[in-house]
Amino acid sequence: MADATLAGAPALVPVLENHRFDEAALRRHLAGKLPGFEGEVAIRQFQGGQSNPTFHVATAAGDYVLRKKPPGKLLPSAHAVEREYRAMQALQGSGVPVPAMRWLCEDAGVIGTPFFLMDHVPGRIFPDRVMRSGTPEERAAIYQDLARVLAALHAVDWRAAGLADFGKPERYMARQVERWTRQWHAAQVEEMPEMEKLAEWLPRHLPADEETTIAHGDYRLGNVIIHPTEPRVVAVLDWELATLGHPLADLGYACLTYHMAPGPTGATGLLGEDFSATGIPDQDAFVAEYARAAGRPVPRDLDVFIIFSMFRLASIVAGVWKRALDGNAADPRAIGYRDRYRNMAEAAWAIARRMEGRGAG
Repeated sequence: MADATLAGAPALVPVLENHRFDEAALRRHLAGKLPGFEGEVAIRQFQGGQSNPTFHVATAAGDYVLRKKPPGKLLPSAHAVEREYRAMQALQGSGVPVPAMRWLCEDAGVIGTPFFLMDHVPGRIFPDRVMRSGTPEERAAIYQDLARVLAALHAVDWRAAGLADFGKPERYMARQVERWTRQWHAAQVEEMPEMEKLAEWLPRHLPADEETTIAHGDYRLGNVIIHPTEPRVVAVLDWELATLGHPLADLGYACLTYHMAPGPTGATGLLGEDFSATGIPDQDAFVAEYARAAGRPVPRDLDVFIIFSMFRLASIVAGVWKRALDGNAADPRAIGYRDRYRNMAEAAWAIARRMEGRGAG
């Protein structure tokens, strides 16, 4: 693991009370199946993260990472650790760096929920969307690599990778809007007019083309591991939303940081940023780098994908807030997420209105 004094080193904490599981049952299940589970095993939880609880598992034979579904009643199709495992397994040996997958257990009877284990990849994780540490040159190289790796993902032959049944290419964007509208209504605990307006606006403004690639679904700085000392991506994580879909949905989502306020630490968003001395590219430069790496023209209709991504993220964050109200969130800070989803919906609706104002609607 990276030196704990190194910026970006993942923080490990004792397993949270509401995420404890039968560690002895885990050892019994994996003894003889994976190296190291016959002896002592030390389990700690990665701090933060709002979706699937994630744990560092240290054994005498090496370190693993365990990822499981959270406890409690879950929203439909959420927390799909089985899909995460399958996506990363399919990408082994591709141009997309992913950890080696070691074990998938779909039997909830072992530790209370399905789970999987993968190799621990040493490196740095910057848990939000903006890298503030390092030199401008390092930041520029990391953002360039983020664009390159996303383009590499979209270049993977999903049929040859064994993912022909991983999603339905037809009507991807329309089905996504339908899905996240349902998720919003399942998570909804209060009135939010902008969410309803977006749910009505998006189906009328979706692009006609149905380009299909593997889509990560949550591609951002916080979901990759950066090499311990070099400015490059060594693993892409958090594949639970992966499917077959439109590549520009991934690109639009990766650009959300440009439409989000910096937040108290400056690591959430780049709205209003002076990019001149940071090394961080502005949205146009990031999109151009992706297009260059993907060998495609710079997209002209990215705003619709950005609005969709904001609507989807607002639906997700509303679900996180609901889990916090129910006492099942992976991070206790999620109880304050009400403003996050509301602000995201309001910002998305403002972009939609600007589009219509300039004749794009």
